[in-house]
Amino acid sequence: MARQGVRIGTCQPACCGYTAGMMSQRWRPVWFSVLAVAVVWAVAMAGYFLAKNSKVTAEKVNAYVQSVDLSKLPASDRAKAIKELADRINAMSFEERRKARLEQAAAKWFDQMTEAEKGAFIEATMPTGFTQMLNAFEQMPEDQRRKTINDALKGLREAEAKIQAAGGEINQGGPNAPMVSPELQEKIRTVGLATFYAQSSAQTKAELAPVLEELQRVMESGQPFHNHR
Repeated sequence: MARQGVRIGTCQPACCGYTAGMMSQRWRPVWFSVLAVAVVWAVAMAGYFLAKNSKVTAEKVNAYVQSVDLSKLPASDRAKAIKELADRINAMSFEERRKARLEQAAAKWFDQMTEAEKGAFIEATMPTGFTQMLNAFEQMPEDQRRKTINDALKGLREAEAKIQAAGGEINQGGPNAPMVSPELQEKIRTVGLATFYAQSSAQTKAELAPVLEELQRVMESGQPFHNHR
């Protein structure tokens, strides 16, 4: 009887192999799922860090400007460098573009550009739909235009305060001054923004750039039209 008990309680090699095979097949989908999740997670994290490192920021633009002495570049390299700067600015999000404008990240180069280079640079870095915005603004009633400009200036002041609270520096004055003077504001209202912009010098256009971008943001939000009803 003892031998029979031993035989009953002992797993035969074939039986053990079959059982192990069944367990392996049962857990195989689970391990495949775990592996698939790990791969997806790794790819997602890699994409996140790649996007984060490739994101163009005001700090990166400022570092690029500081790393190159535009005045010492030959004509061909100079043109490429200015185009590269314009491409980087155009690749920014609206918030980073506004920060770069207010901090005058490109001011060092702008001061060294010729009038032709300044004009081309400003036109190249104005946002998409800028011309359409100017036309739409001109068609608004005078009181609505005034309100829209005031809203844009208010948005810039709030952005300035936010940047300064975070430890950033706002450079007042200079070619990319964030605020336009009362005289310029009055000319914009009386002459017309589109006409005034078309007749302005590169220096004045640079001064208006942050205001115009903020103006476009306000108009695209639909806020002036909602308030006017």
